[in-house]
Amino acid sequence: MTTQTTAPESADTPTTGAPTGLIGIPAHIGRALATAGGILTIISTFLAWTWTAEFPGDLTVYGYPGGLQVLVLIGGALTTLFGLASYGVKGLGWLTPAGADSALKLSALGAFATAWYTVIAISSKLGGVVNLEPGGYIAALATLTALVGALALPYDKPEPDPIDPDDSGWEHFRHNTRHNLSVVRAAIATGPTKAPARQLPAYAEILVIVAVMAIGLTVFTYGIGTEYDELFIGFLITAGFGFAAIAKAGLVGRISTITAKHRNITMIGAFVAAAAFPFTQSDDRYATIGVYILIFATVALGLNIVVGLAGLLDLGYVAFLGVGAYTAAMVSGSPSSPFDIHLPFWLSALLGAAVAMVFGVIIGAPTLRLRGDYLAIVTLGFGEIFRITVLNTDGTSGPDITNGSNGISSVPNLNILGFDFGAEHNMLGVTIGRFSNYFLLMLLITLIVVVVFRRSADSRIGRAWVAIREDETAAEAMGINGFRVKLIAFALGATLAGLAGTVQAHVTYTVTPEQYQFAHVVPPNSAFLLAAVVLGGMGTISGPLVGAALLYLIPAKLQFLGDYQLFAFGLALVLLMRFRPEGLIPNRRRQLEFHEEAEPPTVLSKAGA
Repeated sequence: MTTQTTAPESADTPTTGAPTGLIGIPAHIGRALATAGGILTIISTFLAWTWTAEFPGDLTVYGYPGGLQVLVLIGGALTTLFGLASYGVKGLGWLTPAGADSALKLSALGAFATAWYTVIAISSKLGGVVNLEPGGYIAALATLTALVGALALPYDKPEPDPIDPDDSGWEHFRHNTRHNLSVVRAAIATGPTKAPARQLPAYAEILVIVAVMAIGLTVFTYGIGTEYDELFIGFLITAGFGFAAIAKAGLVGRISTITAKHRNITMIGAFVAAAAFPFTQSDDRYATIGVYILIFATVALGLNIVVGLAGLLDLGYVAFLGVGAYTAAMVSGSPSSPFDIHLPFWLSALLGAAVAMVFGVIIGAPTLRLRGDYLAIVTLGFGEIFRITVLNTDGTSGPDITNGSNGISSVPNLNILGFDFGAEHNMLGVTIGRFSNYFLLMLLITLIVVVVFRRSADSRIGRAWVAIREDETAAEAMGINGFRVKLIAFALGATLAGLAGTVQAHVTYTVTPEQYQFAHVVPPNSAFLLAAVVLGGMGTISGPLVGAALLYLIPAKLQFLGDYQLFAFGLALVLLMRFRPEGLIPNRRRQLEFHEEAEPPTVLSKAGA
């Protein structure tokens, strides 16, 4: 007697059987409700939501979405797109390789959350729901209908994870082997499956990369340029659920596979898109945030060598940023400097990086024989020793070197080959201000750090770092000199942080000890730097860059919360670590460590006489 397995019903095929999902209605009715709700949500954004322009964004105009309506429009468009894809509409299958149902639930939830947040904000600010126009009511009902319909859909089994562009060739081989085995198992268990998506030609894949970069620039520019608090909160809701939806659909994995095939084009495209950011700004206000994000991201990427690749927990890393900043400030002609020296920038940058490297070696040599929590405590102590030292070298408690709590002020603007970074310049018909100039310079520094990280990670020493991180005892048994390898990681990470610090000194004009504490509200500091690496994804290039951008942008935009700012920020981190502990853009190895249950189970058939 043979037990035969029955093929489960596909999540992308309309069903007429028993109710599934959280809502007790048939799945095909739920799919229709979700799609219709998405279409009606789009229509509602072209109607007036309130009668007065006192609510920011002017939601009184018919035929032209504004403010939060634009975000609801995006949520409705995603819901409609995934709803049509779940019906198997031709041409949309490429966008949902992992199935559309789970993505439809998340997009519907995002549209619902943004629309209802807007309705509640209007009612609260203007004094009741009586201030709503028909468009507001229609949007609330439409998004609720879409959410109810989406919750009726069945839950899909997780798909195998995509290729990580930061993995080595061996990891790609392991991924392909495991993926092929999972496909064979699924075919045995469920019968025939859909044919794989047709591969795009090379030029089409490059166009996809260009489109992704353009969308990324648009999203970042929109988020950094939100003019009022309600719009930024709505942006966070829409962006969060939108990214989760396209990731659940498998589109992020498909794009990751494409970018892995064209790594150089992807890196060039990313930096071209970032370089275009200052040209999208009408003033220098948001470029200010942009240059600080780049400083924060560059230092986080340097820390990623220490933490992500070598597995060393460093809680005093921001001190190396301070070493580079103080060194550059002392030799750049500041009147507060005890040294009457004015070196050119390239020389001060090399000097700041070199001094930071020396400090890294001095601190690392006696401490890197420690492991785990002991090493973390020692590095935390180093960070505090640096801050207290520069605070006390004021001529009273110690020698007059750093001017104590007043710091080194009036650091002059850079002038490289006659280009004054403190003056406005006209480029391509656009006026570029001071912070835009420094943004472009810091972008060049970030490119250097990315190249160093990438080349180091792919080298022999990079593989030794990974081996030390995974199991130091086993690595040393295989002949790796653990102390030397860790010291190189520590020194290289310190060098990159010092290099970023040389630019920070000129951007901020003044270098003071309180800028380099372990934890305070304004990043960069050691706690936020470590959080950026963990949040973005340890061991990757893009992870810390994205994590640092979020960790700097969100606190800067949540200042209206006052005393509750850190509470809201901490709650968001707790939720993210709960639902995505491997980070936003994880290394595949770490993703498997946290989501081993995602591997499709083996289905065995019993045979008997």
